[in-house]
Amino acid sequence: MKDFKKYYIIPASPEELYRALTTEITIRLWTGDLVEIDPQIGGEFSMWDAAITGKFLELKPYQKIVQQWYFGEQEEDSIVTLKLHEHKKGTSLEVIHQNIPEEAYEEIVEGWNDTYIASLLEFYEEEEEI
Repeated sequence: MKDFKKYYIIPASPEELYRALTTEITIRLWTGDLVEIDPQIGGEFSMWDAAITGKFLELKPYQKIVQQWYFGEQEEDSIVTLKLHEHKKGTSLEVIHQNIPEEAYEEIVEGWNDTYIASLLEFYEEEEEI
């Protein structure tokens, strides 16, 4: 198992970003895909045609989201912690992804950078242009 940690600057307030990560209609806008989400402790979610599925373990509005991501049969839970910190350019999003299966690590990191975060950045950059 491997861990991944990275900071990203998102041009949105922590409140806006938190809502973008926990509100079905907003997630649909930035992913461009169908989403199922129940943003409460124990509530489950599915994004990108079930490429990402899991459940919420902790929700601190505008500050922190902790999720368990499902990877089939694995001994240790794969835990994603998203911390939102105010930043002069919007929000510093701290991503900590623990217990990633070795064989999926590179694909998961690429997914964080090239799909998940890239989609969020594109969504907020388009919003700024309007």
